[in-house]
Amino acid sequence: MKLFSENIEDLRTLYIANLKKALDMEQKITKALPTMIEKSTDPQLASAFRNHLTETQTHVAKVESILRDATNGNADTSTCKAISALVTEAEDNIKDAADTSIRDITLIASAQQVEHHEIAVYGTLRTWAELLGDDDAADLLDSILDEEKNADELLSTISDTVNTTAAEPKTVTATSV
Repeated sequence: MKLFSENIEDLRTLYIANLKKALDMEQKITKALPTMIEKSTDPQLASAFRNHLTETQTHVAKVESILRDATNGNADTSTCKAISALVTEAEDNIKDAADTSIRDITLIASAQQVEHHEIAVYGTLRTWAELLGDDDAADLLDSILDEEKNADELLSTISDTVNTTAAEPKTVTATSV
């Protein structure tokens, strides 16, 4: 049960409410990525996560800036329930995958689910910024959107190799009794 309503009155109010959720989303991703880096065994995957952590830290700063401009200095967050659920799901999958190649493809799948959510969020926010006449915010949001799309494409490329490795039959060696 939600105790307090955002009281969405118009597009601007909806836009600000979703910017607050986007900020929370990026902050949660910033906290989750170091674990994903640590749990990655594929060097290319770990490198992609490290690079995206740096990008995500800049996303936090960009969204904070947009939010401050939209609210005359206030950069509060509002809980992004979707990202909370995706992070929890990723953490569970990491724990459940004992085989390192399976864990790597689990990490990729989880990361791509997050990327797809971010792509939807930033595409929507960019459109709303344009409709509200905030071209500077729209440009910043579009730059974040491009980075999220690029991260998703890189994960798809890495998954081609990692998925193939995970699909290879495991050889069982006989032990003498």
